[in-house]
Amino acid sequence: MSAKITTKFGHAVPPAPRHSVTVHMPGWQNVEKFAADSRSVITTFNNAYPRMKPHKDIVALGSAVLKHLKADNNEACLLFSSLQSARECLEYSISLRRDDGVSKTPVALEQIRIRAVIAKDLFFAVIFPREKYLVVGGFWTIPGVGVSSRFAEINLEHLDQLNEVELSEDSAPRLNFKTPDHELLRDRIIQYLDRAPLTNQQLRPSIKDVYFFPTGMAAIYKTHSYLVNLHQSTTVLFGMAFMNTITAFEEFGPNFKLFGLGTDADLRDLEVFLQEEHSQGRKVQAIWAEFPANPILVTPNITKLRALATEYDTILIIDDTIAGFANVDITYMTDIHISSLTKSFNGYADVIAGSAVLNPASPKYNDLKHLFDKHYVPELYVADAKAIEQNSRDYLPRTTKLNENASALVRYLHSCAQDPKSAVCNAYHPSINVSGGHYEQFMRPATAEFTSGYGCLLNVEFEDLPTTIAFYDNLNLHKGPHLGAPFTLAFAYTMSAYGTKLDWAAQYGLRPTQIRISAGLEDTATLLEEFKIAVEAADKVKMEAKVRNAKS
Repeated sequence: MSAKITTKFGHAVPPAPRHSVTVHMPGWQNVEKFAADSRSVITTFNNAYPRMKPHKDIVALGSAVLKHLKADNNEACLLFSSLQSARECLEYSISLRRDDGVSKTPVALEQIRIRAVIAKDLFFAVIFPREKYLVVGGFWTIPGVGVSSRFAEINLEHLDQLNEVELSEDSAPRLNFKTPDHELLRDRIIQYLDRAPLTNQQLRPSIKDVYFFPTGMAAIYKTHSYLVNLHQSTTVLFGMAFMNTITAFEEFGPNFKLFGLGTDADLRDLEVFLQEEHSQGRKVQAIWAEFPANPILVTPNITKLRALATEYDTILIIDDTIAGFANVDITYMTDIHISSLTKSFNGYADVIAGSAVLNPASPKYNDLKHLFDKHYVPELYVADAKAIEQNSRDYLPRTTKLNENASALVRYLHSCAQDPKSAVCNAYHPSINVSGGHYEQFMRPATAEFTSGYGCLLNVEFEDLPTTIAFYDNLNLHKGPHLGAPFTLAFAYTMSAYGTKLDWAAQYGLRPTQIRISAGLEDTATLLEEFKIAVEAADKVKMEAKVRNAKS
């Protein structure tokens, strides 16, 4: 049994480095508070996932900028490393789509402005009335294109050089966003993509096909925005996805269509939809899918998706963040391959980034290459690239342990689900899900250095809320978002993400009685012991309820 968790609510998970991307959320009562009003809870966090709210170094840099510019005391700002993203923030904030008919209205154009400043690096401040933060802050949370905490830390050390400069286009040299460290990281990714391939395909990605972004969501948002510029048509998401991905497609672009179960029935419905759009002369912009999908790990049939995308002349984009480069080889099936480098690839929960890789074997490669090179502005800071390069050196051995721990937990929880006396009623993981064959089809062959697995993520479901709460509150592990960290994390994903629209989530198989687990690098036996204690607590609640019901 491991030591009792003593981390305070809202604080980073130990060892809690300066740039930690974690936050501990113990206690089911806090889950319910977060579900009811996440914004008010996030404001109490001492540390948070960087898109939840700006890191303290970013806040300090923003305050210094406002002071230097002699901004009004009632004004706030968000910081971006590129003029492109700053302008997108402004356009987002003044858009009529920001009117929710309840509490939010667009920012008036005369109330929001962009200023260029330089300390060590050039960056851009979007300045607006503080009372409009809930409106403008949506752009920080969803696209994830703001400056990083490392960018802020380094520029805070050069406040004596802080100065306003003339707004200039992003064609100006971006010396700390295009460095040998970036090239080294690109080469690292290509090496992993080329390792133990499933095909003998000659045309494979090179470093010139790897594009970096400041977050995983930025890789999704920017790619999506490039495509919107190209087609202004419907985006399809096949299967469920991370909650902010759905929001990005809803808030940016003209039309969005969700096939949220990711089943064979959804495939048939997708084909009908594509036929209808084609018959009306309308082009579907892209089909997106996660492999497997967050949070209950349904794996899409990307062989069929590839065939449909080809037949109806649309782009197929696969996000393999949960599976990971090490475990699966899916690039050759895609037109664009997306991944959040923040998670298992980086592995130490202390830096955020994302990547998009173009497939040179795709018939759409030349068009996509032209599109990316036309719109792409590098925004991954050198200090972040350097940190990820260093952290990813042990990616394969870490992934081996993550795979093993997740599989061990799944075997235990799945066995519990087979026992009618247990409060566990289901476990979700590519190794046991009905859709698992679609995952196994793309697992890389074993080599002397690595045997592919199913990734670090799993999900466990209980019979009712009382047993779920008992498990959650008795599980002696850290609680909160993130995955692929060196420590195991439990997260009440559905309750936290969809607490105000549980009926909507339920139609896609998501229930508040499910707890998402990201396995870490702990000793397997110790980890299993902690889970057994928590499951026994849930079983006890079930038995006590059964006794009470028998007496009544």
